[in-house]
Amino acid sequence: MDPLGAPSQFVDVDSLPSWTDAYEAKQLDSHQNPVEKAQVGVRSPFPYRKDINAKIILWKGDVALLNCTAIVNTSNESLTDKNPVSESIFMYAGPDLKDELQKLKGCRTGEAKLTKGFNLAARFIIHTVGPKYKSRYRTAAESSLYSCYRNVLQLAKEQAMCSVGFCVINSLKRCYPLEDATHIALRTVRRFLEIHGETLEKVVFAVSELEEATYQKLLPLYFPRSLEEEIRSLPYLPADIGNAEGEPVVPERQIRITEKPGVPDDASDEEGLEADLSFIGSHAFARMEGDVDKQRRLILQGQLSEAALQKQHQRNYNRWLCQARAEDLSDIASLKALYQTGVDNCGRTVMVVVGRNIPVTLIDMEKALLYFIHVMDHIAVKEYVLVYFHTLTNDYNQLDSNFLKKLYDIVDAKYKRNLKALYFVHPTFRSKVSAWFFTTFTVSGLKDKIHYVESLQQLFTAIPPEQIDLPPFVLEYDARENGPYYSYYPPSPDL
Repeated sequence: MDPLGAPSQFVDVDSLPSWTDAYEAKQLDSHQNPVEKAQVGVRSPFPYRKDINAKIILWKGDVALLNCTAIVNTSNESLTDKNPVSESIFMYAGPDLKDELQKLKGCRTGEAKLTKGFNLAARFIIHTVGPKYKSRYRTAAESSLYSCYRNVLQLAKEQAMCSVGFCVINSLKRCYPLEDATHIALRTVRRFLEIHGETLEKVVFAVSELEEATYQKLLPLYFPRSLEEEIRSLPYLPADIGNAEGEPVVPERQIRITEKPGVPDDASDEEGLEADLSFIGSHAFARMEGDVDKQRRLILQGQLSEAALQKQHQRNYNRWLCQARAEDLSDIASLKALYQTGVDNCGRTVMVVVGRNIPVTLIDMEKALLYFIHVMDHIAVKEYVLVYFHTLTNDYNQLDSNFLKKLYDIVDAKYKRNLKALYFVHPTFRSKVSAWFFTTFTVSGLKDKIHYVESLQQLFTAIPPEQIDLPPFVLEYDARENGPYYSYYPPSPDL
């Protein structure tokens, strides 16, 4: 790949340490041990992938000096922008580049266009135009910046390129907040490598000294280098992590049209529809949905196929999930009514619901539903159990059956499939009757999973006491009703 007589300052990407290499060297120096898989509960939506990390390079330097298949130039729509990145590229590429750019007749915001690299070590230059940022048009800016990174990667894939060197596309003069832009850059590259990883061998993020700290901070969120780093980074992921391709999603814009407008979904070829109808694309109008009332009427009349029903349900759930990720739910989180603890005897994740901590009459129950979805979406991808503490609840804590029915109807199929047990701790006669009516006449498939637990000792036969965080008032109540807590453990031989 190196052209004959290439200046010595050019840097071969194969000589640079990958994101994984730098971490492993640090681990050896500090003698740290990786986390065992058995210790990991909830997983990140960007799980640890050593194969993907090996493709990533963070390099402090001038992108124009990279010896790779293509480098990225950030410019304006006339491709005449003067910024440190473009000026360096023009200087090293030589005068032929300007003549080539005139033939392109500009480039629209979010698009990507290709030229030769001329005197650069890189064979090609991919030119793209980042958006101007204004807070009132934040959504448009996010979508445009995503398109920049996505279109660069798509062009690299189409041209069978082995390596791409990215500059930081959001230039200072366009006022895009660096941290916000870095989230979009990293998650877009991550999602692309998940889907098309075989097409690229190296992706280099070439950054300046000012940008390096932000990239160092955010890279572990999207490219965790161990299970420990994955779990440690999870709380710092933003609420909006985009769709399956990293594209920002606005729930109210998720509209579509079918391939054959006017033809019911079940009359068209199911395989002809897009595999995932829940995510918007570049042109929202092209996904406009039909008459919702008509679809509901068809459902009631039994005229929609099972596949169409499942797709409609998935679209609805994804709208709730996107809203949950975008909403500020800190007030609901502060109630500590839903949290993850350890694992049961079968190694399944244990989620705890504390009934007394749900002030039904004082909080926005729709936000409570959003919080449940936000917390549970990644838990429910594998087998889990729920422990519901009904201890000392009163009329102000009673979840309405209509709310529970709505929740049950909204959640994804994985919630119902992977829920293996619901332990109902300290039930009252009234709560048992209500649960019986609800699971018999309102929902199906849940009745056989409910286990009424009268004492913590009984609960500990399924979940070891060290694997569940118990609210103090639950311990106190159980000690009064069923004996002291210490009696659950075998007596010490010294006593």
